[in-house]
Amino acid sequence: MSAVVLIGCFADTDLLKASALRIPLYLERVSAGFPSPAQDYVEQTLDLNQLCISHPAATFFVRVQGDSMRDAGIAPNDVLVVDRSLEARHGDIIIASINGEMTVKELNTTPHLCLMPRNPAYPVMLITEASDFEIFGVVTNIVRQMRR
Repeated sequence: MSAVVLIGCFADTDLLKASALRIPLYLERVSAGFPSPAQDYVEQTLDLNQLCISHPAATFFVRVQGDSMRDAGIAPNDVLVVDRSLEARHGDIIIASINGEMTVKELNTTPHLCLMPRNPAYPVMLITEASDFEIFGVVTNIVRQMRR
């Protein structure tokens, strides 16, 4: 099962403004097929806070443990950006607590409420009236260190 570990929380928008780091964003896109010549001009600068965080006061990060979400592109040690202000909908990847255990799963609301792993080695987690179930937020972005 993929578990999550809380690693940080933005509770103050002033903190985001004070920590803004502008990184160049190049106009030319990178080819994932055949290489194309690189362009040497910058389109604009990009602040990763602006790119990844829409609601700073409601955003937190968690680190992934386990591989139950590997087919959704979520790997062990990835950092997930989670927005507590979003209402979770069918198909969203969410952070939830079920029977006291934190997990990251895909929310499935039809035909029955359940949490879907994205690795066939793991079982579906059915949510019943007897389940102690709480949604903590919707995953909006993944931060992955490519060089481990």
